[in-house]
Amino acid sequence: MMEYSSGLASIINNSNITDNLRDGVPSPYTEADAVNWIAMTVKVNDPPRFFAIFFSDLLSGSIGLVRKDDVYRMNMEVGYFLAEDLWGKGIMTKAITAAVTYAFSSFDIVRVYAEVFADNPGSRRALEKSGFSCEAVLKKNIIKKGIIKDSCIYSVLRENFRLAGITVTN
Repeated sequence: MMEYSSGLASIINNSNITDNLRDGVPSPYTEADAVNWIAMTVKVNDPPRFFAIFFSDLLSGSIGLVRKDDVYRMNMEVGYFLAEDLWGKGIMTKAITAAVTYAFSSFDIVRVYAEVFADNPGSRRALEKSGFSCEAVLKKNIIKKGIIKDSCIYSVLRENFRLAGITVTN
């Protein structure tokens, strides 16, 4: 796993990516940050919820599912990023669809959601193409690099999620 740390660092160490991620992702993003993140995800990845995205046999991004707790325990949040040179090719739509299919097939949940920055049309489009709907625009909900911005909550419910015309059920 650690052999991917330099590729991961080179993907994430890009302000066009980190500008759309939560502040927990450092910027600049170093190889040491990548090693630490990989080690952490490997430790907690049973059952699997964090996945590498490969395109043409190259590490190209990551997608993860976070199980919520307490009154939100029937939800999972999906988060992701993709190398900038691969944006707009439908790769993330396929990754999101695969992750949601896995989530509904493997976990007792009713909803998968994502919170994305409102000014990130590529991410919003990938979610919509994967069957998600925008539930809400949260006005002045986030601050990134000193700028207060809106965010959007997208979700898909188990009973509404279809892949190739097949409803995923548990």
